[in-house]
Amino acid sequence: MAATSCRITYSVPPELVDIGVNLAHDSFAADRSQVIERALAAGVTHFLVTGATLDSSRSAIALARERSDIIRATAGVHPHHATELEHTQLPHLRELLQAPEVCAAGECGLDYFRNFSPPAEQLRAFGSQLELAAEVGKPVFLHQRDAHAEFVALLREHRPRLKGGVAHCFTGGIAELEDCLALDLYIGVTGWVCDERRGAQLREAVTRIPADRLLLETDAPYLLPRDLEPRPTSRRNEPMHLRHVLETVARHRGETVDALARTSTENARRLFGWP
Repeated sequence: MAATSCRITYSVPPELVDIGVNLAHDSFAADRSQVIERALAAGVTHFLVTGATLDSSRSAIALARERSDIIRATAGVHPHHATELEHTQLPHLRELLQAPEVCAAGECGLDYFRNFSPPAEQLRAFGSQLELAAEVGKPVFLHQRDAHAEFVALLREHRPRLKGGVAHCFTGGIAELEDCLALDLYIGVTGWVCDERRGAQLREAVTRIPADRLLLETDAPYLLPRDLEPRPTSRRNEPMHLRHVLETVARHRGETVDALARTSTENARRLFGWP
């Protein structure tokens, strides 16, 4: 896929951590090094690469080993792939979670919007991963879509044993936010906040996120911010656009870009124990 033509104009950008980026995705295979360099030029100094299957978790760990100065990984099975996480696969996931390059368990959770795996299988896989996260003592990297009530109920059951976690790519409103905060979760905000069609309730919610709970992410190659100017020639999102997410969130919160960059980076360090 062709690289974006969006200009990089940042002079002395603040240090940023992209806490959710799918750098192991096939769309980055041809130019991954250049993608990383563009992000570094935009002030994104560290990347948490998301694992969504056992294979992609292994790929994320491999990237972290190649660039141990700036990359760490998560290891988990996305609810879309819940049927793949059979009982016999749990020892393999446990081994991946114990790797020193892995900062969090996941991406795990529930997704009833598409139901690529049946809800019962999603609940089983989610519960198993929460148990593993508690066992290895690492925070959880959480996904939820159209399954809020059951997501919260299962998390509440396991929360006393969990080290912590982040509601990755949070898109909900104030009520959902309050439920997540009551579980002492961090809140990950993506370019969804830039979407004039779907982001209204998130834009309201970001004003209510406590400063010490807010994290920033791109979820690249997904969720390219819709209001980028000039408009990129490719629909592929890149971690260099985290700066745009930062600026949008800061504007809605009435904060300076530097202040929000500083606190979100401190939050990432606190939750993940890195960088």
